[in-house]
Amino acid sequence: MARTTEVLRAFRFALDPTTTQAGALNQHAGAARWAYNHAIGVKSAAHQNRRAEIAALVETGMPEDKARKAASTRIPQKPEIQKALNAIKGDPRKHEVPPGTLGPHRPCPWWREVSTYAFQSAFIDADRAFQNWVDSLRGQRAGRRVGYPRFKRKGRARDAFRLHHTVGKPTIRLDGYRRLLLPRIGSVRLHDSGKRLARLIGRGQAVIQSVTIARGGSRWYASVLCKVQQEVPEQPTRAQRARGAVGVDLGVKVLAALSKPLAWGGADLQLVPNAKHGEAAQRRLTRAQRAYARTTKGSKRRAKAARRIGRIQHLTAERRATALHTLTKRLATTFSTVAVEDLNVKGMTASARGTVERPGRMVRQKAGLNRGVLDASFGEVRRQLTYKALWYGAEIAVCGRWVPSSQTCSACGWQNPRRLTLADRVFQCTPCGLTMDRDLSAAYNIERLAQPVASGRGETLNARGGGVSPTARQGGRQSPAKREDPAPAGPPRRGNPPATLNTRKRRAA
Repeated sequence: MARTTEVLRAFRFALDPTTTQAGALNQHAGAARWAYNHAIGVKSAAHQNRRAEIAALVETGMPEDKARKAASTRIPQKPEIQKALNAIKGDPRKHEVPPGTLGPHRPCPWWREVSTYAFQSAFIDADRAFQNWVDSLRGQRAGRRVGYPRFKRKGRARDAFRLHHTVGKPTIRLDGYRRLLLPRIGSVRLHDSGKRLARLIGRGQAVIQSVTIARGGSRWYASVLCKVQQEVPEQPTRAQRARGAVGVDLGVKVLAALSKPLAWGGADLQLVPNAKHGEAAQRRLTRAQRAYARTTKGSKRRAKAARRIGRIQHLTAERRATALHTLTKRLATTFSTVAVEDLNVKGMTASARGTVERPGRMVRQKAGLNRGVLDASFGEVRRQLTYKALWYGAEIAVCGRWVPSSQTCSACGWQNPRRLTLADRVFQCTPCGLTMDRDLSAAYNIERLAQPVASGRGETLNARGGGVSPTARQGGRQSPAKREDPAPAGPPRRGNPPATLNTRKRRAA
């Protein structure tokens, strides 16, 4: 049984623009970057004036809280910034100033050549960036501290812009299955087919809200944001219930160790191999970066070398994303419950350099391990599983961060008092004699000890560790409740039959 609900979904397409269209895309991206920097500059100037005004009031003896309320300077928002820009930008079609004479400064005389939505979306992004900094400063935003908004620099900031339209009179629409119509740019050919989105729109199940155009490597991509009437299963399918729950232990040597086999690469595997896309591309990337370092700043060879580095990094990211999406979708569609660990990836990838007084040990080895953990993208796997479980009727269960899944025997519950190192790949239980791969043993423990959490049908956590509902704020601060047990769980149930390495027979699908 399924219920129909309205969700926001993005459909991503690779574009094949013509030379003229590629120039228009570049122009729109530059206009969006200029508009964002203009808005940040206006906000920063107003913020400095406000701080000076508050400081002057405090010097007169007024309390700081009252000085903040009495200050007349306010940080302008999108409507004020846009209105002020419209008053000074002028119209290039009207020759207001005779040639050869001085006139008022026109900040963007080219504004009619690009869509106005490129400016408006950039102003919205500037408002959001400034508000994120304010919320983080006040402690109203969970996660690590957000810095003061900075200007976007050409060549370093990603080339991207966002276009909106009126839904009643759409100007962003598919032109057949292989073309996307964009305002002021025209009909751009798609590298792949848009049949799936076109059929949803034709049946009235999807409405285009906006499109974000961004450059990745040497390609342009369009992410079409739509409101989709989607059927969300209320419960797992019969096939998912037959397979039951699966424990997933993420790692570097193998991407995922599963408590039950999964169809992968034409075979049923419990140890999903890690392709290590970053390590595979490291040699080419190192050569490209060395070639870039030997070029002269501002030269064409330097720009060409930079594009080469961007292509390598983009290709690596695309390959990694493909592998992760394949894994998470198969897990969400095969099993009724997917159990994972609550990993502290930030702490796992912290540097081991230490301080001058207390220098760290094995710094180079730890740096290599950090690269491997980041290449495996544990956080991305967890994020994808969270929303895909909702789409396919599965449930997410989370094992507490402090549960010793790798130290505990999955058969008798004995906990090894000796801390296992990365070199210990086989778990050996002294009381019951169990000998098996340590990652598989951890996967069995994760499956049994994980606690279910809501996957879209109730309260859950966002990417920063805080509640997603508006009622999650307590005392002016968003409570980042952990999806974990406060203390290590007790020993698992006893009486499970022993197993040998890679010959696990119990818990069959």
